Amino acid sequence: MSAAAEVAPARAAGRRWLGFALAFAALCIWAGWFAVTRLSLTRELGTYDITALRLGVGALVLLPAFLRSARGLPRAAWREGVVLSACWGAPFVLLLSWGTGLSSAAHAAAITPSTMPVFAGVIGWAVLGDRPGRRRWLGYAVICAGVAALPAMGRPVAGGVWDAWAANAALLAAAGLWAVYTLRVRRSGLTPLQAAALVCIYSSLAYLPIYALSGLSRLRLAPWPEVALQALYQGVLVSGVSIIAFNRAIALIGPGAAASVVSLVPVVATLLGIPILGEWPTPLATAAVAAIVAGVVLAVRAPGTA
Repeated sequence: MSAAAEVAPARAAGRRWLGFALAFAALCIWAGWFAVTRLSLTRELGTYDITALRLGVGALVLLPAFLRSARGLPRAAWREGVVLSACWGAPFVLLLSWGTGLSSAAHAAAITPSTMPVFAGVIGWAVLGDRPGRRRWLGYAVICAGVAALPAMGRPVAGGVWDAWAANAALLAAAGLWAVYTLRVRRSGLTPLQAAALVCIYSSLAYLPIYALSGLSRLRLAPWPEVALQALYQGVLVSGVSIIAFNRAIALIGPGAAASVVSLVPVVATLLGIPILGEWPTPLATAAVAAIVAGVVLAVRAPGTA
C-alpha cells in the first residue's frame, strides 16, 4: 500500500472528527444561550437589552465578512433580507428571551429548538408540497408528546398559570418564526453568513433607534462584567462563531449528522441549568426531554419521503 493510500483514510477520519467537534461547539453555544440569557434576565438586564446586544454586536461582528461578499448580491437578495430579519431578527429574539425569562432554561430549550423542525415540516408540506415520510411524521408526533408532558417539570413561574401559558406561547411563536426563516433562507440564494448578517444589520437599523429612545434600556443598571458577558455571548458566539462552526460541520460530516448532534440542545441546556441557575428538572421532565430529543433525532435522520 502506498503512503498516499495510507494517508487518505487518516485525513478522512481527521476531517470527520473535526466536523463532530465543530458541531459539538455549536451545540454548546446554542444550549448555553438559554442558561446565560436567563442568568441575566433574573438580574439587571431585560429582554430588550439582550435583543439589542445580540443584534447590535452581531451586526458589527458579521459586517466585515458580509461586505466582502455583498457586491454580487442581486436586489432580490437584499429584499429577501427584510423578510428574513422579520422572522429571525428582533421578533424572534424578543419572543425567545421573553419565554425563557418566564419559564426556565431547560423548558425553553426543550420547546423552541425541538418544535422548529415540526413547524418547518408542516409548513413545507402545506405550502410548498414537501411531503415528509412516515418516520418523520412519527418523529414530529414524539416531539409533540414530549412537549405536552413538559408541564410536569414542576417549576412554577413567577406569575403562575398565566405566565406559564404566555411563556409557552412565546416559545412556540419563536419556533414558528425560526421555521419560516429556515424555509425562506434555503430558497433565497444567500449563504448562511450572508443571511445572518442581513438579519442583524436590518434588525439593528430598525430596532436599536426604538430601543435607545424608548427608555427601556437597563444597561446602566447592570455591572459591566454582566454587560460584557452578554455582548460576547450574544453578539460574538451566537451570531458569529456558532454559525461558522455549524456550517463547517455540515461541510465535513453532512447535514444529517450535524443536525443530530445539535438535536441534543435540550439535554445540554438542562444540564447547564443545574450549576448555573440551580434549576433541577423532575424525573418526569427528564423523561419528557429525552422523548423530545429522540423525536428530533428521528425527524432529522428520516428520509423526506415515505
